[in-house]
Amino acid sequence: MASPMSADSFLGALRAEGLTVVEVGDWRHHNRDHKGPWGPVHGVMVHHTVTSGGARTVEICRTGHEDLPGPLCHGVITKDGRVHLVGYGRVNHAGSGDDDVLRAVVAEKRLPGDNEANTDGNRYFYGFECENLGDGEDPWPRAQLEAVERAAAAVCRHHGWTERSVIGHLEWQPGKSDPRGFTMASMRERVRDRLK
Repeated sequence: MASPMSADSFLGALRAEGLTVVEVGDWRHHNRDHKGPWGPVHGVMVHHTVTSGGARTVEICRTGHEDLPGPLCHGVITKDGRVHLVGYGRVNHAGSGDDDVLRAVVAEKRLPGDNEANTDGNRYFYGFECENLGDGEDPWPRAQLEAVERAAAAVCRHHGWTERSVIGHLEWQPGKSDPRGFTMASMRERVRDRLK
């Protein structure tokens, strides 16, 4: 069981991993904490945005939309490999997911299939949204994939977690497809190698 790191520690961990970080507005205090608890934290969740254009993507993830208020993640990873911090605390990124998956993440074991949505993921996961249309054709530039790897590794390194604490939205909530365009197994391998 891990308490969330402070916003300053989060920023420091990302920079220490070699990432270029952009601080957007008052990201440290932009959250949905009034809707429920943030923590204990157990892992990192990776998403794609179904958007194009870095500035537009960052703004959507910061403010949200009519059906889902922002922030929609902690960090937005744009195609150029920069991480834009848009919120900190409880954010609207994970939604409800499978309690069996959560137990596997906590135990750092192989993930079971996600077949139910009975657990609040916004409480337990750091979230990174990645600028991509999510159609399987929009490319994932090398700089962006490396930033996903570094961001996930930064959080894992801080908490002493292994790569098994990194999951995709599609592994958490039935019916989700993100991230699409690379496999989470390959990303976990990258995180594992970086943590070595």
